[in-house]
Amino acid sequence: MEKNINRRDFLQNSTLLSGGLLLGSMGLFSFTGTGNEKLNNHPISYSDKKKRKVGSLKVSAIGLGCMSMAGVYNPRQDKAEMVKLIRNAYDNGVDFFDTAEVYGPFFSEEIVGEALKPFRNKVSIASKFGFDFNGNSVIGRNSQPQHIKQAVEGMLKRLQTDTIDLLYLHRMDPNVQIEEIAETVKDLIKEGKARNFGLSEVSPETIRKADAIQPVAALQSEYSMMERVMEHDILPLCEELDIAFVPWGPVCRGMLTGRFDENYIPETEYRRAGVPYFTTEALKANLKVTELAKEWAVKKNATPAQIALAWLVAQKPFIVPIPGTTNVNHLTENNGSLNVSFSNAELKEIRTSLEAIPTIGFREKKSVFENL
Repeated sequence: MEKNINRRDFLQNSTLLSGGLLLGSMGLFSFTGTGNEKLNNHPISYSDKKKRKVGSLKVSAIGLGCMSMAGVYNPRQDKAEMVKLIRNAYDNGVDFFDTAEVYGPFFSEEIVGEALKPFRNKVSIASKFGFDFNGNSVIGRNSQPQHIKQAVEGMLKRLQTDTIDLLYLHRMDPNVQIEEIAETVKDLIKEGKARNFGLSEVSPETIRKADAIQPVAALQSEYSMMERVMEHDILPLCEELDIAFVPWGPVCRGMLTGRFDENYIPETEYRRAGVPYFTTEALKANLKVTELAKEWAVKKNATPAQIALAWLVAQKPFIVPIPGTTNVNHLTENNGSLNVSFSNAELKEIRTSLEAIPTIGFREKKSVFENL
């Protein structure tokens, strides 16, 4: 049996880094479907592996999340190094980049704007509005129409562009109707300041109301081998309405990389310290999913993180994960997941195994119907 490659081995193995795991070599394999007919009845073709549809966009099957570059739940990173990392991603086939005004705040957009300026017309940028600020301090949510328009002007300046390819509502403002928000984004699209409308962490009812005003191109929420609550109502609705699903947290804040054991205590400066699925009790239960990813990594001569990402991509042809990283070797590892292939039978086997593992600290089904 081939040796399992964990994340540490991957970073130390220079042969692996140059041996075909770069995104430029993707497309050597093709998915045939998930094997879970309820969840996915669409075979995934060669072209689906290489590009995926997000509204009017055609983007790489795996994008890059740029939140951690701004030090939101971790130390702020050096801007020049992050610009270099984003350009490395572009050089290796990534053309879908996700940011938001609240990341920093503002710093992530500045990084993305500088990094992508030389090839702006060859990439797609997603960013998000929905918060109010006092200087650099977040003071609440704000999706009043005039505020949205003002926010977008600042976003365009920081991103060094004249249009945002995918403009998301980051979080629902309880004081503004979704129809009014959708109308505002519709106006911005007519003005050419945005190309597509996205939503994040909203209920099925909100999605339908928004889509009736301005077609929703993408929905963003947490989804991974561990956090699977989006499979209730949300993914079927996305399929019905032709909405791309963009998972954040696709390796579950690092848990699916295999880097933690049950004795891990989250560092206080990282977001993991306040996440329910990283408590001592939860780790003992949840790491069984990581062990499953490790088992499949052995079978596929891959890393657990690559198994986790490849599993996500295989669930639906409209799923585009956006793993975040500040490490170029992790970037290469993530992109290499597109060289991992599953048969229908294998995906059925994984699904059966996942459903037999009780997990702790994840969202309940009822949360799907709430605007978080």
